[in-house]
Amino acid sequence: MTTDVSDAWKSWHEHRVEAVSAPYGPLALTGTHWLEDYPDGRLPDIPGIWVAEADGVVLTAVETNGLTVDGQPLDGEVHLTADQGPADGARIAYGERRLVVLVREGVWGVRDFDPASAARRAFLGIDATPYDPRWSVPGRFTPYAERRTVRVENADGRERGFGLGGELSFTLDGQERTLRVAVEGDGSLWAVFADADSGNGSYRFRFLRPAAPDAEGRTTVDFNRALLPPCAFADHFICPFPPPGNTLDVAVEAGERKLL
Repeated sequence: MTTDVSDAWKSWHEHRVEAVSAPYGPLALTGTHWLEDYPDGRLPDIPGIWVAEADGVVLTAVETNGLTVDGQPLDGEVHLTADQGPADGARIAYGERRLVVLVREGVWGVRDFDPASAARRAFLGIDATPYDPRWSVPGRFTPYAERRTVRVENADGRERGFGLGGELSFTLDGQERTLRVAVEGDGSLWAVFADADSGNGSYRFRFLRPAAPDAEGRTTVDFNRALLPPCAFADHFICPFPPPGNTLDVAVEAGERKLL
């Protein structure tokens, strides 16, 4: 059984390496531009005029700018809403680059994904600790009576709201511990956490994504699958830092640790 779980972890790790190093994976992000910082609508090294409105972004360009929308040359004006899904499906392209429209707390921005990024070329892999069963433990999710929002600093230095749906309790190293978690649309959980080794042996914080709890709140807390956040791969991501209470007092020597 342990061998099967270990093999599954190896497959998971290999898939992660492939995903982050894909042409439009996180290593390809070369910029995140908030339109409020560019009142003239001109973004660095990106053609066209980008103007934020209440419900989206208006992009104006001429055909010679080289932008395409849904695969067709853009010559005129197009109204854009936030892109959903992976970067390679973004509506706007500039050659091989993909320009992803996003919005955070009413602020519109554009992300620039370039398969030729320096980070993607320099990538050597992810330092991850081999599977160890002691880091996979039973957990119990207790939802809050109503969703809570806390303000946390993000990797870009700005403070934003972080929605929390409940608490995930588990026993690690003989002590009961708790993480405050968000609940995703499919019912799975998302924890942003740090530990006693963060910033030393591993990245300054990591993500954990336990499966959706069953009807009694039971799930598995598997730190073997602790993830490096996107901002570990590119400085232009705006990952939230751990909310208050999510720094564990034990060194979690498991999962993804840092870039090689």
